[in-house]
Amino acid sequence: MKKRQASCILIITAVLLSTITMLVLLRNRPAFPTTQRYTYNVVNAYPHDSNAFTQGLVFENGVLYESTGLYGQSTLRRVELETGRILQSYTLPNQFFGEGITIFGDKIIQLTWQSNKGFVYDKFSFDLLQEFSYSTEGWGITHDGSQLIMSDGTATLYFLNPETFEIVGQVDVYDTGPVTKLNELEYIKGEVYANIWKEEKIAIINPQTGQVRAWIDLGGIQDLENQNTGNVLNGIAYNAKEDRLFVTGKKWPKLFEIKLNPQK
Repeated sequence: MKKRQASCILIITAVLLSTITMLVLLRNRPAFPTTQRYTYNVVNAYPHDSNAFTQGLVFENGVLYESTGLYGQSTLRRVELETGRILQSYTLPNQFFGEGITIFGDKIIQLTWQSNKGFVYDKFSFDLLQEFSYSTEGWGITHDGSQLIMSDGTATLYFLNPETFEIVGQVDVYDTGPVTKLNELEYIKGEVYANIWKEEKIAIINPQTGQVRAWIDLGGIQDLENQNTGNVLNGIAYNAKEDRLFVTGKKWPKLFEIKLNPQK
């Protein structure tokens, strides 16, 4: 009987010690980071071509570079910010559906949707310099200064060598679960801003971990009541020198400069 009592005491003691240890570890474990939420203020609204099915947007040296989609209508453009006037344009062959663009050095890199083909242009002349291939769909593209970052409509961001276009890494994007439909991309202050297709919000993503650090709620920025359901939010551009953020959408008549307001 005494042996049984001693054995029971040892078991109870072990369970208590295990429970106490677990409670201490839980108390000392860093809390899972809370996802920040932002709303917005419109600083300026500029004219935007309402025929432009915007797929990619970049700001550099005072002007916008824009990629538009749809078969038979896809273009690469240089656009005057203040007026929306098209300063230069290149039309893609009819079999290609233009997607995201980024500027890397003196080159513009443009994706296409389901053709598994991308194009490299001279930034100044828009002359076609090179074609490259990829195995996924092409949605959005940006870069971090050393490598390209590409989306394909899934929850995955791909990192590409900017010379060979080979995939050198990838990361899956998540918040409480996988975040899919990652579309147009912009690299801003070490983070990737991504439109979520068919949603009026932008994810701010840590490119090292894939975690969504914050969400920008852009609900109501454009009156979509009488628009085609495909004319969704798409297009993020950033003026790094002046810390100015621009957004627009497919066939929207306006391009908006916004300031972010953190929600408490």
